[in-house]
Amino acid sequence: MSQQPSSRASVAGAGWECPASGELRALKPRRPFSWLDPRPLLASRNDKLARAGWLGGDPTNDERRAWMAALGVSDPRIDRSDLGRVSFVLAGDTGEGDMSQYVTVPLLERLSAVTDFMVIASDVIYPAGGAATYERNFYDVYAGYERPIYAVPGNHDWYDGLTGFMFHLCGVETAPPSVGGPLLRRLLWRRPPRLDDDERAQLRALRDARPRAGQPAPYWLLDTGPLQLVGIDTGITGEIDRDQAAWLRRVSAASEKPKILITGKPLAVDGRFHPGSIEGEPGRSVDEIVRERAHNYVAAIGGDIHNYQRYPVAVEPGRTIQYLVSGGGGAFMHATHTIPKVALDGVNEEAFRCYPLRGDSLSFYSRLYATRIPFAGGLEIVPAQAAAYMAERLGIAPAKADAQAVVVSDRTRRAAARIFPLPGQGKRGLLQALFSEFFDWNDPPLFKQVLHVEASTGELRIRCLGITGCAGREAGVVEDELLAAPDADGVWQWRVAGP
Repeated sequence: MSQQPSSRASVAGAGWECPASGELRALKPRRPFSWLDPRPLLASRNDKLARAGWLGGDPTNDERRAWMAALGVSDPRIDRSDLGRVSFVLAGDTGEGDMSQYVTVPLLERLSAVTDFMVIASDVIYPAGGAATYERNFYDVYAGYERPIYAVPGNHDWYDGLTGFMFHLCGVETAPPSVGGPLLRRLLWRRPPRLDDDERAQLRALRDARPRAGQPAPYWLLDTGPLQLVGIDTGITGEIDRDQAAWLRRVSAASEKPKILITGKPLAVDGRFHPGSIEGEPGRSVDEIVRERAHNYVAAIGGDIHNYQRYPVAVEPGRTIQYLVSGGGGAFMHATHTIPKVALDGVNEEAFRCYPLRGDSLSFYSRLYATRIPFAGGLEIVPAQAAAYMAERLGIAPAKADAQAVVVSDRTRRAAARIFPLPGQGKRGLLQALFSEFFDWNDPPLFKQVLHVEASTGELRIRCLGITGCAGREAGVVEDELLAAPDADGVWQWRVAGP
């Protein structure tokens, strides 16, 4: 991986005004994915229907139980315990199939030589699952990553009843019977697209040609020699069903090995905790299971939000769990400039990290708005000004050395005052959930990222590798690096290694 300066070092380190990578230009993605087309929005309608209580609520828990009954698996486990040292890559929210996903390919092909497998955390396929979409958004993109790929589904993977995910990740081609529900929901609910025999045979051949992963179910325990990964399926709305919760408690308590939770919905994101609800257990949560000292979780990593965030939470004196968001693996970028100054129980702003930095996010969105909105050219804020403005706004020191002496101009303040009310994260107002998708971007710097995780007995390393699409940075740039080892009492202690 590249030893070049990171985005924390300078404006140039963030990739602004860089030439596009020759490797990137050589890639041939399909035409840009567009949420301006009403068809992806219509195909994603199950999200809104699942959240409408008057339609009977979210059927995902019942559908997942039907899948698990059909599989006949009570202990979904992947045995890689032969690995004395494990190295893997984690990418979240990958599956748009356009340049924002393909920009990760040069790095992933390099990592193929030094990793044992890949894990995708959430939304393998946009916009709405579907077995046929895997050819262009999965097999074509990852043809050069010659290792097994495992995944936990995200909400978009459930919009076809998980049929595409189960076909390609678990090798299951027959869906269980529909769980039914209120008549109106059944009439409005999007059903899985049908495959004819030729399509099915072609997709089966693509699946069978990849290195065999042997994933048994949508949630699973992946047991390596030094580390256990526990992947959970959070469905559409983020809740796990009671059977999955019982399994999670059981496998969490069964081994003393250090564990990392991998989930479709992060437990801490955008300056707030989202502990993860459990069906039929008011007041109980996934986070409660993760924090139990005997379970020995050292980190919890979730996708869903398309950037990188890290919250080192002191869950008790002398013990810290890293809560990470890693959703920058291929979809449009969610803003970080809208994340408030972090002040959570167990973690503060000084310890928080994100990628892109808030200033780079503000500059990125200002350029995007200035480009896409007619007569909005005055909105663009140059990177150094954006970094200085965000530091002033939050009352913190700029991370970038070349922004520390910058005086924020009145023009920057006026532009920022117009930008901040605009949507950027999918959290406010009727159009908010669609706005970022409408303004997808496919030119460098793209601010994508993946995690590279390495573990051996008594040692764990997690790197966030930034991916901009810039020439000379194809191998990724270390934007955050953590090391952990157990102390004399067996409690894992973390330290920041750089940058």
